[in-house]
Amino acid sequence: MKDLRIARRLTLRDFCAEVGVDPSNWSKVERGIIPPPGDEQTQAALADFFGLKGDARQEFFDLAALARSELPRDLASDEELLAKLPAFFRAARGKDPDGNRLKQFVEQVRKLNSPDQ
Repeated sequence: MKDLRIARRLTLRDFCAEVGVDPSNWSKVERGIIPPPGDEQTQAALADFFGLKGDARQEFFDLAALARSELPRDLASDEELLAKLPAFFRAARGKDPDGNRLKQFVEQVRKLNSPDQ
């Protein structure tokens, strides 16, 4: 969010005055001391303020969720996807599942990303 603010050539105080947030708290958000707001209304208002659309808007929401150590809301409610995360975590940590489990995982990911899903 800091990069977006700077790209618009807004000081921290000017930005906070325009969007109606406390400069002291917002400074902590930008420095990663506290997480960004989690409520959808505030997030949408910030995305609108920055003129974010499409993929850029989704990435904005995703990065905010990750900064709060949360999964993005649309993914957190997907039970099938959540069941597959442990295999992803093992692979990311270098503890790949055996060949059959890995093949099954890849097939499931492909199915999730197919146009008819």
